[in-house]
Amino acid sequence: MHPGKTFGERIADALVEDGLLFPQQVEELLELQKKEGKRLLKIIVEKAYVTEQDMAVSMGRVLNTPPINLSRLNLQPDVAELLPRDICHSHKIVPVSRLENRLFLAMADPLNVVAMDDVRRINKLEIVPLIASEKAILDKLHQIDTGKSGRIEDIIEHAEKQAELTEEADKLETIKEQIEEVNLDKLTASVEEAPVIRLANVILIQAIKDRASDIHIEPFDRMVRLRYRIDGILIDKTPPPRNLHVALVSRLKIMSSLDIAERRLPQDGRMRVKVGGRDYDLRVSFLPTVHGEKCVLRVLDKTNLSASMEKIGMDPDTFRRFRAAVDAPHGLLLVTGPTGSGKTTTLYSALNELNNPEYNIVTVEDPVEFQIHGINQVPIRKEIGLSFANSLRSILRQDPDIIMIGEIRDTETAEIAVESALTGHQVLSTMHCNDAAGAITRLDDMGIAPFLISSSVIITAAQRLVRKICPSCKEPVTYPPTMFRDLNIPPNHFEGVPIFRGRGCERCNNSGYSGRTAIVEAMTITDEIRKLIIARASAMEISRVAINQGMKTLRDVSLMKVKEGITTLEQTLVVTAGH
Repeated sequence: MHPGKTFGERIADALVEDGLLFPQQVEELLELQKKEGKRLLKIIVEKAYVTEQDMAVSMGRVLNTPPINLSRLNLQPDVAELLPRDICHSHKIVPVSRLENRLFLAMADPLNVVAMDDVRRINKLEIVPLIASEKAILDKLHQIDTGKSGRIEDIIEHAEKQAELTEEADKLETIKEQIEEVNLDKLTASVEEAPVIRLANVILIQAIKDRASDIHIEPFDRMVRLRYRIDGILIDKTPPPRNLHVALVSRLKIMSSLDIAERRLPQDGRMRVKVGGRDYDLRVSFLPTVHGEKCVLRVLDKTNLSASMEKIGMDPDTFRRFRAAVDAPHGLLLVTGPTGSGKTTTLYSALNELNNPEYNIVTVEDPVEFQIHGINQVPIRKEIGLSFANSLRSILRQDPDIIMIGEIRDTETAEIAVESALTGHQVLSTMHCNDAAGAITRLDDMGIAPFLISSSVIITAAQRLVRKICPSCKEPVTYPPTMFRDLNIPPNHFEGVPIFRGRGCERCNNSGYSGRTAIVEAMTITDEIRKLIIARASAMEISRVAINQGMKTLRDVSLMKVKEGITTLEQTLVVTAGH
């Protein structure tokens, strides 16, 4: 295998050697990786080209780590209790057996040195890693968790004690936005009503306390998986019993004012709850699967909206560029990045500052995520023909000063956005592309004439979110100089400056991270860049000129965050891969 290849490419080569992938599939996957910016192994699993078990076997061969089939293994209770369950869930590990001072440990990622450090710290044993698929590990952990007791009362009691929610679980208050007409006869039997209501409350309160952005309740053949997305990462939690899934979903539908009798079609709704004296909006989606309805709840916490753009986390130079664009009387301001990179939150923060009686501000969104007083927000409804383009045409007849478009997805919407910017409106929107210069070529690909792009766009910004180091377990770390050379980081870049990481503690669920912050690459459209746009120069050429004019790339900004002790070098490399 070529020494210059990445770990993912080495695994892909092993899968080809094992006859599980064709070489042309690897080429397609590498192209897809460049476009989407995801890890190669994640794309292979998502595309279902190979099973997780086959992936684990090939990974084991590359890493010289033996695979283990956990489904056929009966764990001894004393071995299962060698590690706390939250550590196992957090790192996707399972203790398999102990031989004198050696602990055989099944791991989804045998390269996870943080996990091995945590295990050594807890039991002072020598670790012998074995490789298993993530699904096999989670299934085994679920079997251990539910093997002790399957009673709903015990599970709720355990969850409440862990989160200290005993009193609050009875106090969750649903704020009704409309009169609710529910046929109570369709609910679970009366003996199960109180536990199910209590279970739903515990799940919601725990998610809010853990700062989760999303709650996933997923039914499978013999189990239900409960996961919270915290700081962008999905984390498994103790799941509810399989036999209560239908009742739990029905309860959440009632709280969202939806039809509990409809189980064959997808449903979307909203609910508002009050926890700790604060209101939270939750967007709820139900999707029928072969094993029942999957439910995803997005927690919309208005406190995440920055009252000012200064709190987004931009460096001074990028903030100056972005601020100048927001203060401009007209023009098109574009924020780009993948789903979940905080683009909409950045635009909302800009609107918060612009929100005053002097301006007529109208937004068109799919869907409206945060409801802001003083701003006219229009939700897209495709089922009745209300698209971005149709809404924008009507909005332009409403005498707007500032327009926010949730996302420019098609040529028609792009044309209206550009025309609006050229006729004296300030237009803010988002797009899906990798970097700031890529937004220009994306508009060109949509068929917008280059002279219109150069005249209307005043700034493009690319955004990502990096995880912040947990302040409770922050500690300095050293890396060998060869690592910086291999990663194309100048060897003196961090000279005299300590680099930090999070060791992992109870406050951060042993992840070493707590919260996220934005990194932003802002490209002001100067006269020189306008000439390049009209000449249809490539994104690479445009980006090169912008850098020469002082633009800090995503990688530059993220390395600054490492220097400031805000994030880790690992996060920088993961989030800015390919930049």
